[in-house]
Amino acid sequence: MQDDSKNDSVAMPTSKANIDDYDPHMHRKVKNPTNNWQTFAHFLKASIGTGVLAMPSAFAHAGYVNGFVLTAIIGLLALYCLHILINSMYILCKRQRVPYISFSESMRLGLQEGPPILRCLAPISAPFVDGFLAFYHFGICCVYVVFIAESIKQLVDEYLVVLDVRLHMCFLIIPLMLIFSIRNLKVLAPFSSAANLLLFVGFGIILYYVFEDLPPLSEREAFVSYTKLPTFFGTVLFALEAVGVILAIEENMATPRAYVQPCGIMNWGMTVVLSLYIFLGFFGYWKYGNDALGSITLNIPQTKVLAQVVKIFFAITTYISYALQGYVTAHIVWNQYLSKRLANVKKHTLYELCFRALIVLLTFGCAVAIPDLSLFLSLVGSFCLSVLGLIFPALLQICVQYATGYGPCGMRLVANLLLLLFGIFGGVVGTYVSIVDIIQSMSGKVA
Repeated sequence: MQDDSKNDSVAMPTSKANIDDYDPHMHRKVKNPTNNWQTFAHFLKASIGTGVLAMPSAFAHAGYVNGFVLTAIIGLLALYCLHILINSMYILCKRQRVPYISFSESMRLGLQEGPPILRCLAPISAPFVDGFLAFYHFGICCVYVVFIAESIKQLVDEYLVVLDVRLHMCFLIIPLMLIFSIRNLKVLAPFSSAANLLLFVGFGIILYYVFEDLPPLSEREAFVSYTKLPTFFGTVLFALEAVGVILAIEENMATPRAYVQPCGIMNWGMTVVLSLYIFLGFFGYWKYGNDALGSITLNIPQTKVLAQVVKIFFAITTYISYALQGYVTAHIVWNQYLSKRLANVKKHTLYELCFRALIVLLTFGCAVAIPDLSLFLSLVGSFCLSVLGLIFPALLQICVQYATGYGPCGMRLVANLLLLLFGIFGGVVGTYVSIVDIIQSMSGKVA
């Protein structure tokens, strides 16, 4: 991994020729790099999480026409923001003549080069971005612990003995520590491939029930009241965005240029992801309408053997996703902060494994202590994802292109300002809806 602390000592070249003759991709040296197929498997696994199971419920808050169109728009916006983020990081690498610069360090360098009014934010930008990324992905891991434990509980309750869900969380500690001890993405790649296979088999079983006795489409709404759209926006954005993992995947590639090409891994991956989200959302809503629950696995017949198989499959895939999502938190906190403070390099591996075990215990503790953790995560997630996935990429490109210009009539500046407004609007609306959901949930428990 490239040590970002080296970037501070490198002066930005003043000659355009010097910038153009340096290709960061050619100088990047990664220990245990992943090939293109392994990267593609990681991308699918990172982008297709438990959020896809909520797409029929999301369509119920938009209507089948609105849902189709808006999911495509939000997905394309998310993809565009990932492209401008990675491209801006690449430009900064060329200017600094270093192989790789992290997201947080890119924000710091970009703000230093950007409009004077924003330069005062540079000193706090790196820990701010790192904090957002680490906290958000840690929260996802907490929710995954709950999801896996509840899936196992449903099966054990049905066939063996009824136990409290917290006991099932306890049983997960050792297995989670084992998979989370895998410290590089190349070793995780076969697990991601197997998880993707189980995902698509699981989706096939779900669609088997969905296509059984479909009602007339006329019974479903093409459009719904705009007051329901904030919930739709929050669900889709939460399901699609995994900016931390996606950047980590690109960083560990053997051929990073293949990631962002027009027919590259990211575009093909997002095409598959968006198609799956729209397909499952559309037909799931057509089948269940407003009765679509937060996870479509709850709508299919619960006593059928195939339904139980689906729960097993998604529990396994979520278990593997835990290692991918947690990789971001461990990588940021350990590589950027903790490892630099430990002088004994020979014991770094041992210390890192202990730190990863501590993360597992913390996610377990949060999952046990806060029963409605997913509600609070949606509150933080709505804010974090709007900032990380929309606002920061647009802001970074504004800063990086400040010296070179924004194109004819400042078109790129206008586009990025619109993205900023959209991100702010989405963050505020999503946060408001999450707070309302939390209040309603708490009121229901008190009553």
